[in-house]
Amino acid sequence: MHRYNRHIILSDVGLEGQNQISNAKVLIVGAGGLGCPVLQYLAAAGIGTLGIIDFDSVEISNLQRQILFGISSIGQNKALAAKARLEDLNPTIHITAYPEALTQNNALLLFKDYDIIIDGSDNVATRYLINDAALLTKKPIIYGAIYKFEGQVAVFNYKDSANYRCLFPNPPDNMISNCSDVGVLGVLPGIIGTFQANETLKIILNLGDTLNGKLLSYNAKNNQTYTVSIPKSDYSITEAAFHANRYLVPNCDKPIKQIDFEAAVQLNSVQFIDVRETQETPKLDLEHCINIPLHQLFESHDEIDKTANKVFICQSGNRSQRAIAFLEKLGYKNCYNLAGGMQSVIKNKTYNESR
Repeated sequence: MHRYNRHIILSDVGLEGQNQISNAKVLIVGAGGLGCPVLQYLAAAGIGTLGIIDFDSVEISNLQRQILFGISSIGQNKALAAKARLEDLNPTIHITAYPEALTQNNALLLFKDYDIIIDGSDNVATRYLINDAALLTKKPIIYGAIYKFEGQVAVFNYKDSANYRCLFPNPPDNMISNCSDVGVLGVLPGIIGTFQANETLKIILNLGDTLNGKLLSYNAKNNQTYTVSIPKSDYSITEAAFHANRYLVPNCDKPIKQIDFEAAVQLNSVQFIDVRETQETPKLDLEHCINIPLHQLFESHDEIDKTANKVFICQSGNRSQRAIAFLEKLGYKNCYNLAGGMQSVIKNKTYNESR
């Protein structure tokens, strides 16, 4: 136990506490900006079983903040790359990588195998999915979120406390913004992720005061923090309602077809669908192009031509993939994701953008 000596000599932890850590099972949803520091510290602390679920691959733009990865990781699945790095950090623990998306089809089965769920996701739709699956499986959530220079941490659904829907009952109109769309200070996810790891260890050790039913906000520009209590609502969900709900998250059972801009404009009978918010710039000036913000696809997908080749566009290529995953469930075919999003359009010299 020499590896954990600095824990064991703490009077509030000791050998018994370290054994509790070693017996804990924690699932991290998302091995990105938040998931990386959480995973690094929990693996180092000796969490006995770590689960990592992430369908995404490492890109060079991730390296600004996703500290588990390096140049050699680019192109690899994030869950698998994180597992390899963490096994080098601590080979004495058990780590399972799930290189897939969290969906309605797998969430309940996955959650049942773990004690604590850590939300390291990068979009609001996945947070609602995590929340409802955790309610059904009676698992606490360690929530974290980041936006530009600000971050939030909370503990939900622990000892019958408030859940995410008590704070945000319904998805907001701008529910899909993430770091690739608005940017983030590189150190911020490290700060918030460390808070999440700390709350996880406190729950396992039954130590101190957790952020149970409370939301802590942190501003990296001025180092200000404030904490607010979250009143518990009467929200509940049945398993039937969970499976009936339409969570707009990726379903990566099959690869989503990618296309670059030059190839897209050469397609016969093509329709371009811009799933960004209406206020986002630059605007698209393309023939046969419609704008349906991602959160409106539930109600407005009938505007899409089922017979055409469909090219979906967003700022970076992430929201458009979620749009395709959702629409393919409804039977839409011939869907293509514009690789690189608007950057692909802007870089193409034949396209004259209108602002």
